[in-house]
Amino acid sequence: MTSIDILMPRPMLPIVQEQLDAAFTVHRLYEADDPEAMLAEIGEKIRGVAMAFGPVNAEFLAKVPNAEIVSSFGVGYDHINTDDCLAANVMVTHTPDVLTEEVADTALGLMIMTIREFGQAEQWLRQGNWESKGPYKLTGATMQGRTLGIFGLGRIGKAIAKRAEAFGMTIHYHGRHKQDDISYPYHATSKELAAACDTLMVVAPGGEETRHAVNAEVLEALGPDGIVINIGRGTVIDEEALIAALENGTIYGAGLDVFEKEPHVPDALLKLPRVTVLPHVGSASQATRNAMGQRVVDNLKSWFETGKAISPVPEMRSA
Repeated sequence: MTSIDILMPRPMLPIVQEQLDAAFTVHRLYEADDPEAMLAEIGEKIRGVAMAFGPVNAEFLAKVPNAEIVSSFGVGYDHINTDDCLAANVMVTHTPDVLTEEVADTALGLMIMTIREFGQAEQWLRQGNWESKGPYKLTGATMQGRTLGIFGLGRIGKAIAKRAEAFGMTIHYHGRHKQDDISYPYHATSKELAAACDTLMVVAPGGEETRHAVNAEVLEALGPDGIVINIGRGTVIDEEALIAALENGTIYGAGLDVFEKEPHVPDALLKLPRVTVLPHVGSASQATRNAMGQRVVDNLKSWFETGKAISPVPEMRSA
């Protein structure tokens, strides 16, 4: 398939790049001195795009008018305008399933770290305070008896729920619709979910539909014992409202792996004592990222060999 031209707008994992090079003619846009000039020169030859970040919209697609598929690295694809892709008859794929268990593990780890303040306790020890000032303070929150509200009960949400049940947590959920095969209590809005739980786990995808779905009203409903964990997308939470809720004691604490304007994290969040932060590492193990990269390659290969994608995004499956 070396005669098929693939565009790679940004670097990907070395193993992915090697596999793409072995199967296709790959054009690395990020290596060009003038990316726009490069696109103008080769755009009509491009039949596929392998990428981890966007944007992909009508403007971009106009520069690659013969592209048939965008193979995206990651389960989230809010950087891709699927309506524009559908209008241009361009398939969009992502990499679900292969990262589900890894992200669910991260979610539980982050939740425990946040509730028990393990990150802060580690820093207490590393800074010599245990020896000079005594033990780290008793944590005000505990895992015991907590109710977990999952906002976004998809593949990852279900894997989180399974793990949380093993910790004795009661599970509730909110999503676009009630799932008939799920026995957990369903709540029609994120505010209703927050009112029913003391730990809110955000697993929802990004995009305008979920932008700031967790706002000041939701945080107020969660209450002073409430803890928010976000391993979905940073845009789902109104970050200014979150900071205010933490500063005012509206909620107890937060654990965040994602942020509104990554990699920027507001200083106000970092200064708060009961906030645990991670640099978007939900799926960031070598094994899982390699599997995600393999899915990017396999989606492209399958498309050009059979005309079918392995893991199209939902909008493409229903089109």
